[in-house]
Amino acid sequence: MIKRHTKILEVLARDQRIKVSALAELLDVSQVTIRKDLDQLEERGLICRIHGYASLKAADDVGNRMAFNYAIKKRIAKAAAETVEDGETIMIESGSCCAFLAEELAASGKDVTIVTNSAFIAGFVRHTPKLKIVLLGGYYQPDSQVLVGPMTSKCGEIFFSDKFFIGVDGFIPDFGFTGKDHMRVETVIALAEQTQGVIVLTDSEKFRHPGALGLVNFDKVISVYTDDRIPQEAESVLLNNNIILHKVPEHDIEND
Repeated sequence: MIKRHTKILEVLARDQRIKVSALAELLDVSQVTIRKDLDQLEERGLICRIHGYASLKAADDVGNRMAFNYAIKKRIAKAAAETVEDGETIMIESGSCCAFLAEELAASGKDVTIVTNSAFIAGFVRHTPKLKIVLLGGYYQPDSQVLVGPMTSKCGEIFFSDKFFIGVDGFIPDFGFTGKDHMRVETVIALAEQTQGVIVLTDSEKFRHPGALGLVNFDKVISVYTDDRIPQEAESVLLNNNIILHKVPEHDIEND
């Protein structure tokens, strides 16, 4: 079932929209089976269904972004989740890899408190009994389901954490990581002041795009979790700036 869900998301990431009947034929399963799969993916907020079709959501919707490089992002999140200790309080910013991180922590059964500005993440793991969620207030951006702005920064001032996990939109070798939304960027910069170090979770594709706004420079980043397709130049830059680099394989070796 997990492999089938991955395939469904890969198809939607490529085509954006597909008939349920065509999807069942493509995966060689019954329409009843496909509908059950789609129900589960819709419940997780990853897709939507309209009049016999399955589709992704708006471009900036977290569920939409989670569908792209789905399997790789899951492996990145799983590797990052292993660094979180039972009983720890961590901060997690909005982003697709960050949402998968919260899901991995929920599945682990660890007693963890997550401080986040992502309403999506709060809803994504809402049924987990041991996971505690602190949702920061602020201006709500409906597409990305994230809270941003001065109020969010002010709410974050009462928390301090050793680990602040963030997603990014791009990378500049002479600076660091970048974002594309100025309010989200300002919020991340403010929240980063409440932590000893930032941990970046991103697929390697982001290292090929410079981005528009400076998000976090190298002196705030303690480690990066990505996949083994990261460009050599970017890898060298990270290591030269004493950033610990964790690379997951592009393919799931256990299932190859």
